[in-house]
Amino acid sequence: MKKTSTRLADGRELIYYDLRDDTVRDAVDRRPLEPTVTTSEIRPDVLLGDAVAVASHRQGRTYHPPADECPLCPTQGGRLTEIPDSSYDVAVFENRFPSLAGDSGRCEVVCFTSDHDASFAALTEDQARLVLDAWTDRTAELSHLPSVEQVFCFENRGAEIGVTLGHPHGQIYAYPFTTPRTAQMLRSLAAHQDASGGENLFDAVLERELAGERVVLESEHWAAFVPYAAHWPYEVHLYPRRRVPDLLALDEAARAEFPRVYLELLRRFDRIFGDAEPPTPYIAAWHQAPFGTLAGFDGVRREDFALHLELFTIRRTSGKLKFLAGSESGMDVFINDVPPEHAARRLREVASS
Repeated sequence: MKKTSTRLADGRELIYYDLRDDTVRDAVDRRPLEPTVTTSEIRPDVLLGDAVAVASHRQGRTYHPPADECPLCPTQGGRLTEIPDSSYDVAVFENRFPSLAGDSGRCEVVCFTSDHDASFAALTEDQARLVLDAWTDRTAELSHLPSVEQVFCFENRGAEIGVTLGHPHGQIYAYPFTTPRTAQMLRSLAAHQDASGGENLFDAVLERELAGERVVLESEHWAAFVPYAAHWPYEVHLYPRRRVPDLLALDEAARAEFPRVYLELLRRFDRIFGDAEPPTPYIAAWHQAPFGTLAGFDGVRREDFALHLELFTIRRTSGKLKFLAGSESGMDVFINDVPPEHAARRLREVASS
């Protein structure tokens, strides 16, 4: 992998990740851009104990442009985009409309390929490995920013999810706090450790699931299963078999095997509802340990957390979506229409050829 860092016309950072070491990236952003102005603010909710990012500048972000005006495609002739070069393998840049900025963190866009009509599932294993290397490198770099406590790499795919740009891409959020979801995991981890005399909860969950009927696929270094209490109609958790706290701690064997396993999962997701259905909308979310001492979570060390990816779709059956209505949105109590055992069986049935 070759990494090249440069700047866009408004001062934002752009990083190219290339498969070839001899690739030269010296194209200049020729757009007449003004400096980015953001109004991101983190407001704590004193009742719930979480936080809300208020970012009114995002109302003006690019919204469903036609394919020939996509800002994530490479620059071609007089059509200038966020990527000044005429091609790229993987490109990462600071979001022009960030939810988090300055002392409130940082947001980046990860373009998986220059092919506008592709998807992550259509990548080669070499391309998918390059994305993994980019996620890992950005996690390392962002963890050194003084305002950052947790790094979250994710992909939103599909208009049903709320994606406003059709080009295959994901995002990275660098939060100035430990997110509520992770904090809850750490509390559960601490409570189980105390009640069991030191057993790691993540290890116990993985062992239980691998012995049950909800396994979707297994390999030497990775395991994927539908969790016992899945929140979403089709939801898969992907764990490295050796517990590590973040992407940086994955060994080379796990890194080398990841592309094959993950691409297989994504291709199965696209076959859940049959080949006649549109591509399955999904969210793919990496859960990594926060950086720091984990103060407030008694007895829990950073290495006790287990890196894992959660992949789920909001489509519950052909032509029907799972909406977060009264119970889910009002009380955080999910109601799942698809039994997890059925979902796992279906994901085993649709193994891609």
